[in-house]
Amino acid sequence: MELTAEITSRKPSAIIQPRKGLFQLNLRDVWNYRELLYFLVWRDVKVRYKQTAIGAAWAIFQPLITMVIFTLLFGKFAKFPSDGIPYPVFAFVALLPWTYFAQALSQSSSSVVGSSNLVTKIYFPRLLIPLAASVAPLVDLFFSLLVLVGLMFWFRITPSLGLLALPLFLVLAILTALSVGLWSSALNVRYRDVGHTIPFLIQVWMYASPVAYPVSMVPERWRLLYSLNPMVGVIEGFRWALIGKRSPDFMAMAISLVMVMVILFGGIVYFKKMERSFADVI
Repeated sequence: MELTAEITSRKPSAIIQPRKGLFQLNLRDVWNYRELLYFLVWRDVKVRYKQTAIGAAWAIFQPLITMVIFTLLFGKFAKFPSDGIPYPVFAFVALLPWTYFAQALSQSSSSVVGSSNLVTKIYFPRLLIPLAASVAPLVDLFFSLLVLVGLMFWFRITPSLGLLALPLFLVLAILTALSVGLWSSALNVRYRDVGHTIPFLIQVWMYASPVAYPVSMVPERWRLLYSLNPMVGVIEGFRWALIGKRSPDFMAMAISLVMVMVILFGGIVYFKKMERSFADVI
């Protein structure tokens, strides 16, 4: 009887309750579980390269081969302009953030469904799952940067002071991938068609982004609408920071930044709203 009274008198150290307001996002929990984020990222990296013959070299081959194909098709045959920059470097710099974005979006879209065992068993901020999936492909991006250094040395391109702004555009690339990944990962839990749609969306999105061509090729009257694509600002920023593009379209970069913030905030709100039913429908 005394033991029962002692147990019932104890107060719980933490009470887990669903949020009551639409904008009560409880983002502080993400910081409190930052160690779990590290292990989720490390898990995704290990799974990606587990039992591979050449390991991290895949991170180099994919953008490198794509760059060679783009150089032949668009640089040599189609004669696309490259803003006075050697076309191989022009294309490869754009492929760095694009390849990262494509991988991050693909992985984050299926991240919640792929972590169903965790979601249905223990509590932790579900936001960590797509966040980890968006951060893990940065490993590939850093390996690809080594190839870019070699290309710039070969073509004798010296980076400008804009290189100091590269971390800002890197953060923008992460936020862009995360913002779209939050929407797609939450939708994929309820509608599995999203998982089949993402590869097609990524393919179409690439041609709607200035990867193989400069923004200057887009007619002026369509430039504002075109800049609503958040990847326009990311790619333009990478080109300006890494290879000293002389006249980046700062207006397009600003519009893309605003779009990223809008999509990110909406994605967080929608994800937090849907996460209450993840364990029931996953």
